[in-house]
Amino acid sequence: MIHYSSKKLNTKQHYKFLTGSIIPRPIAWITTKNLETSVVNLAPFSYFTVAAKDLPLVTISINRKGDTMKDTAANLLANKEGVIHLVNDALLEAMNATSASLPSEESELSLIDVVLEDSHSVAVPALKDAPIRMEVRVHQYLALTDHEERIISDLFVLEVLDYYFDKSVFDESQEYILPEKLSPVSRLAGNFYGHLGTIDELKRPQ
Repeated sequence: MIHYSSKKLNTKQHYKFLTGSIIPRPIAWITTKNLETSVVNLAPFSYFTVAAKDLPLVTISINRKGDTMKDTAANLLANKEGVIHLVNDALLEAMNATSASLPSEESELSLIDVVLEDSHSVAVPALKDAPIRMEVRVHQYLALTDHEERIISDLFVLEVLDYYFDKSVFDESQEYILPEKLSPVSRLAGNFYGHLGTIDELKRPQ
């Protein structure tokens, strides 16, 4: 085995090792709104997963740019709500375009051609063409710090308020999401994305 001591690595190495090893990662393409300017931000994050089911909770961790909180994090902290969209091939290029760094007064929506529609439980609009989306509200927030107590990432635990499924990816009679129809795009390392391959079923032991 090739061994590295974490203490001897720099940030770039940690990023390469973590994002190259923890794959594939689902992508949360999330809309949030700045209450002061009414600008709607749209950005993708792949530090995203399920946290609980009795109360439907998901987490998104948003790394800071130096000491600066990203717009999505600032909006979530200020108004406590957003809409998470899952990404498929049809949305891949648009999603990638919105990863560009823009001034806070400029919306990433100006970079792409998408249709917005009103949400049910939050004031933030949603992307009409996303195959799955979830309206969310901030349940808990944690500022993650380094050993010098400097904030390096903003971790949000988000409660899902509403689910939306396109009919093409959902078996309504069984209430199943159809993964082969959804064909989600996942994040790998560098500039690479992944797709579903073979799907195997293994029954869990009793």
